[in-house]
Amino acid sequence: MTATMAAPHPIPYQGSKRRLAPAILDYVPAGTRRLVEPCCGSAAVSLAALHAGKVGEVVLNDSLAPLAALWRAIIAAPADVATAYERLWRAQLADPRRGYDRVRDRFNRDGDPAALLYLLARCVKSAVRFNAAGAFNQSPDRRRLGTQPARMRASLVGAGALLAGRATVTSGDYAAALAGAGRGDVVYLDPPYQGTSGPRDQRYHQPLDRERFIAALERLLARDVPVIVSFDGRCGERRYGEALPARLGLAHIELAAGRSTQATLLGSAARTYESLYVSPQLVLQRSRLGSAHPDHRDPGRVRLARRDRQGDPRAP
Repeated sequence: MTATMAAPHPIPYQGSKRRLAPAILDYVPAGTRRLVEPCCGSAAVSLAALHAGKVGEVVLNDSLAPLAALWRAIIAAPADVATAYERLWRAQLADPRRGYDRVRDRFNRDGDPAALLYLLARCVKSAVRFNAAGAFNQSPDRRRLGTQPARMRASLVGAGALLAGRATVTSGDYAAALAGAGRGDVVYLDPPYQGTSGPRDQRYHQPLDRERFIAALERLLARDVPVIVSFDGRCGERRYGEALPARLGLAHIELAAGRSTQATLLGSAARTYESLYVSPQLVLQRSRLGSAHPDHRDPGRVRLARRDRQGDPRAP
């Protein structure tokens, strides 16, 4: 795999940071011991960090046990995962809707990791959705059949080679993964569905408890573990999700995520920005290197202060 090639990305996932990964990695110092992703999802940032040679190891954790099992299988035997995926993909061809429903039923019975991979490749917006009983209930995208088997195989084998011997995979609450982070690590947090669901919303596997999440961040920062958090965002002047409190002392940076698809359909030029909250020491290290990714935008709501602490107490 050459430096000019993109990092492999085998798992389609709504909210994946694949395109934004280079901008996020601007804040990860070269030679970082470990990158810890407590809500890993598609692991786009970890894969990009290993591909770029920025980190020696990664820790992948997700509360969705079959997703963690899928990552373990990709690391241990990516060709076997590719074969299982291809079998499911080809079995759907005679009747795509019925084939999808059969795989969804199977996943809800036994949590098979290859079935989850197929469902993510086929379902609407690659979005995991669950009903009140905890069963996967997302519908198939009728316009496509999912990633072609040859392309999926190449991505799986590439990711397996990149992660082998350099990844630890766990399944559980993000707070447990945070507890294992220490000096020499950088934690990247992309909590699920902030801004689109609340504690009573049963569509998602694990809706976000905002106050609990902030308390976990405070404990992590008290141990001087540097952190990067993807959290809220906006499209034009419309905001999605509530910003992290300034008392955390994190720098607030906006990453340009492109023009909103919905805005384009409506003839608007509104652009989408995703918020990134970064530990001051990581911002300072990047500033000393003099590099700035073209997608970065500082909204001016936080500033560097004495002792490398950051944050304007007047900010919301």
